Amino acid sequence: METRKLRDLEVSAIGLGCMGFSQSYPPFIPEDEAIKVIRKAVELGVTFFDTAEVYGPFKNEELIGKALKPLRDDVVIATKFGFEIGTNDDYKSGFRPIGLSSKKEHIKQVVEGSLKRLQTDHIDLYYQHRVDPNTPIEEVAQTMSELINEGKILHWGLSEASAKTIRKAHAVCPLTAVQSEYSMWWREPETNGVIDTLEELKIGFVPFSPLGKAALTGRFNKDTKFENSDFRSTIPRFSAENWDNNIKLVEYVNELATKKNCTPAQIALSWLLHQKPFIVSIPGTKKISRIQENILSENVKFTNDELSEIRNQLNSIKLIGHRYNEAQEKLIDKD
Repeated sequence: METRKLRDLEVSAIGLGCMGFSQSYPPFIPEDEAIKVIRKAVELGVTFFDTAEVYGPFKNEELIGKALKPLRDDVVIATKFGFEIGTNDDYKSGFRPIGLSSKKEHIKQVVEGSLKRLQTDHIDLYYQHRVDPNTPIEEVAQTMSELINEGKILHWGLSEASAKTIRKAHAVCPLTAVQSEYSMWWREPETNGVIDTLEELKIGFVPFSPLGKAALTGRFNKDTKFENSDFRSTIPRFSAENWDNNIKLVEYVNELATKKNCTPAQIALSWLLHQKPFIVSIPGTKKISRIQENILSENVKFTNDELSEIRNQLNSIKLIGHRYNEAQEKLIDKD
């Protein structure tokens, strides 16, 4: 597979978002099957794996640790900190995120937990999962600098951060990557200054949900019923009242796939690869066949004229609905 650089960190052009093995997108597969899928991804050329302590919580990091320990020298592991996790008898796993915390003492504590669960002596890329409004980003960056000097992390990044926050953080300790949602389904990083800032500062960009939480695969319609535990059941953009409008984009991607003799998912992933050379997406899946499909998206090519026409079409399709519910929207750094 083609490789790309997030600043000076080389990874496969398409990585694997691992959250879905443990939360948000049921049904979940058994651990031994998940390990086989992850290891097969490495065999197919994927070297970039994304997890977080809050996924599960903790279960996803434990899974990635088990799966990748024999292959540790061949892969890049990214994980995240920033949530305060407390116990709750009503929460199935016994834990739940109860707020944000990026205080130095908290970070120094939770990095040890992530290292242990991942069965490694270093984290390749350590993201702040959400910007903590109660801790200046400069202080967080200083803590990251200390962890880098200690060898516990090699690179650091931000998730869902504004252009202003990115600049402040980068000035203290250079960022390797920023992670935010970006796809044909959600293009806000084009208009809020994030992509322009990353290009200027030579920071990598890692779009999550590059398939619009599977909307762009063409699998869903307005009659689709998501399980209550499925994250998409809470997202306004997937609601039945918005789907009659939003299906227009899905139909357009399907048309492109027919013209290019490929799948809609490959159209969406290829489009991202064509946007900027410092973009590396992390589609999530629990199926080997989907990993193979996603990898082949790098073979789908667009001419400049085709890209211009696609952009015109995307601009003409006005999607309705937020990408998060109200509570989750409040966690996004928009300053």
